[in-house]
Amino acid sequence: QISIPSRSTVTNLRLKLPVACIILEVIIIILFGTLVQYDSDVDAKQWHKKINNGTSNYDNEFYYRYPSFQDVHVMIFIGFGFLMTFLQRYGFSSVGFNFLIAAFSLQWATLMQGFFHGMHGGKIHIGIESMINADFCTGAVLISFGAVLGKTSPVQLLVMAVIEVTLFSINEYVVLSVLEVSDAGGSMTIHTFGAYFGLMVTRVLYRPNLDKSQHKNCSVYNSDLFAMIGTIFLWMFWPSFNSAVTAHGDDQHRTAMNTYYSLAACTLATYGLSSVVAHDGKLDMVHIQNAALAGGVAVGTAGEMMLTPFGSMIVGFLAGTISVLGYKFLTPVLESKLKIQDTCGVHNLHGMPGVLGAIVGAITASVASMDVYGDGMDDVFPGIHSGQISASNQGVQQAISLAVTLGIALLGGLLTGFILKLPIYATPPDTICFEDSIYWEVPGEEDSHEELTHVRTAEEEEKINA
Repeated sequence: QISIPSRSTVTNLRLKLPVACIILEVIIIILFGTLVQYDSDVDAKQWHKKINNGTSNYDNEFYYRYPSFQDVHVMIFIGFGFLMTFLQRYGFSSVGFNFLIAAFSLQWATLMQGFFHGMHGGKIHIGIESMINADFCTGAVLISFGAVLGKTSPVQLLVMAVIEVTLFSINEYVVLSVLEVSDAGGSMTIHTFGAYFGLMVTRVLYRPNLDKSQHKNCSVYNSDLFAMIGTIFLWMFWPSFNSAVTAHGDDQHRTAMNTYYSLAACTLATYGLSSVVAHDGKLDMVHIQNAALAGGVAVGTAGEMMLTPFGSMIVGFLAGTISVLGYKFLTPVLESKLKIQDTCGVHNLHGMPGVLGAIVGAITASVASMDVYGDGMDDVFPGIHSGQISASNQGVQQAISLAVTLGIALLGGLLTGFILKLPIYATPPDTICFEDSIYWEVPGEEDSHEELTHVRTAEEEEKINA
């Protein structure tokens, strides 16, 4: 009889997770108490001054933005969470850790984005729009979570979120405020940043013996069905995601419509390409769950521009095509040659389509004209409308923003990866990755309570088989 230490002694969270959660939340509460206050649409005194000056209650930003916020919130907590439940024994962790890091990230993002965008008189003013933007930032963190799914502890994920939210906010400020580019749906600031940040983290955290857990790095019938729930929620609400913070009126209307048609074209491309490249012409559920969403990613930057439904469909079709081909041919190369173990394939759903979206945005911006936009140019490209910058220069700045985003994401991911390599986070060993029972009480898993695991010797196996 041979006894080995239980997995619980290796990955025990009894002290590490409570300390991380409590310390981080206390810090956030203190910062909120010191720095944060309601904006004029939320504050009772300030809003009623507006009412006394003739403003209607129905002019409150809440009524314009809250429906979009609801949709984005569902995407963050249900869409992203259930999309990652495809692993056969990692459903609790996919949804549960998604819940944890999203709840933390939206609070931290409110502070970090406020430091750069919302400071007035030394205070961060928050309202419904800051809630949406915090969810956007959280989306980038959850994209990175997909790259390291199954191989990291919740403490590591919280540390990653602290750093990534901070760097996301810096990159967002540089891209949107300094370079003054258009990126309504976040092809660059959310998807490209989140994907390449996560890819660099998982590269630094490369596990040479991950093949010992490879038999659990796959799906079963029910897990794929749950993952499709996430796909459908994301697919349905993506028009709201891309249009949530665009200007009211035609801009928001146009962004939702462009995303709607891009997703539809992307889905047809996904089904067609999946049948072409998969074995015996059968559809691959991995492609359907992920690549069908790439059209929403790729139309994010140019969504509020005059892309036209025709252009949106082309973008969506291209996004679905490159995403399926990426899953089939590029992902194995990334793992074997570059040692990038991308669990969810975020490079194919968010990385490459995000870069495509940034390129489409740069091209579309470079040909923008007053003949096409009229006075609507002021909403989409105020610099062009005022004459401060030409359309071609706007296109160049859009391209520069892509390079800046990639640079900050890759360097930030590199730094974060080395921090997460420190042996202090209750990280699962290579032999028990992609396994819920190391961190969760799983029904029916009696051995999860045992301190020692009995391993049969060869003689005992022979007796049992006889």
